[in-house]
Formats: sequence, C-alpha cells, structure tokens
Amino acid sequence: MQIAISGNIGAGKTELTRLLAKHYGYRPIYGPNEENPYLNSFYEDMRRWSFNMMVHSLYANIKQLSELQATGESFIRDRSLYDDAYVFAPNLQGMGLMTTRDLNTYTKLFEMAYSLLPKPDLLIYLRGDVPSLVRHIQKRGRELESSIRLDYLTNLNNRYETWAENYEGKMLTVDIDEYDFVDDREDLGRIINRIDAEFNSLFKQ
Repeated sequence: MQIAISGNIGAGKTELTRLLAKHYGYRPIYGPNEENPYLNSFYEDMRRWSFNMMVHSLYANIKQLSELQATGESFIRDRSLYDDAYVFAPNLQGMGLMTTRDLNTYTKLFEMAYSLLPKPDLLIYLRGDVPSLVRHIQKRGRELESSIRLDYLTNLNNRYETWAENYEGKMLTVDIDEYDFVDDREDLGRIINRIDAEFNSLFKQ
C-alpha cells in the first residue's frame, strides 16, 4: 500500500505523514528535498537555480521510490512526483523563473520516470488558503522558508487547485482550516475514518 500526501508549502504534509504512519504502522517516508544541494541557492536566486533544483529533486525522488518499490513495504510519503511536475515546475516557468526549454526537458524526464514507478493507491491533498499557509510557515520557523515570496506561494496554491481538480487517481481532500490534525485528536480521527472508508473502497475494486 502506498499513500502520498500532497499540498502547498506549510500545509502540514510532514506532520500528517508522521501521525498516519504511526496509526497504520506504515513506514513514514519524507521527501528528499531538504538534502537538495541547490535548495539554499534556489531560495536566494530562483531564476538562476530553478532548473538545477528541480532536476536534482526529480533524481532524488526517483531513487527513493525505486528503492521503496523493491522492499515491498507499505509506506506513507510526504510528497508525490506530481507536486513537482504539475505544480512547482510549471509555476516556475509561468513566473519567468524557468525557461520553456528547461521546463520541456524536465517534463520529458518526469514522463519517463512516471511510466516506470508505481502510482499511489491513495493521494491525500491538503488544501489551505494562503493566510493559513503563511501562519503555518511562520509557526514552524524554518530558516529556508523565511524568504519565500507571497506571490510565489499564491501561484503554487492556484496550480495545486487546478491539478487536484483534474487528478484521475484516488484522492482524498483535507481542508487544513477544518482539520487541526496536529493538536486535535478528534480531527485526526475524522481524517483516519475517511481514509479507512477509502481503503474499503480500494479493496472492493
């Protein structure tokens, strides 16, 4: 069983991954982005380092998912390949921070990887408006995120919504303004109940 959790910066992907992995006894998998050697440079100069950052992220994700596939373990992952390919990369191009040529090259690499890797059995999309995301980012106080531009965060949110509307797999949408899954056990329980219902649907197919 593979569950992926998608959502904008500050949506709570890592926390929900940790909580659900503990509940279901699945292996928690955290995206390799913080190990990306281009990440600091990207936040300092997005135009210069966007392509390098995205290609390294794709490589790291392919490597991680390939290794997980070989183990046969059930896992919950705090990102999916879709986030980068359908949200972050085209957003960079749309903002003039990545050339069309670089986006096309990245997309070809993604499509090749997508055809070879397993798809999530369930994708959880954490939806939140920009003020909520900003509050979460400020609360956790990660230095790397302190210079994120508001227009960048807003554009990402719009692209997440468009992508979620057109996603063809099994998706569960969780509004972070309605579910305080970090501090409220009842809210976490409500999410778990919804996931269990999706699991039952999956097993009947």
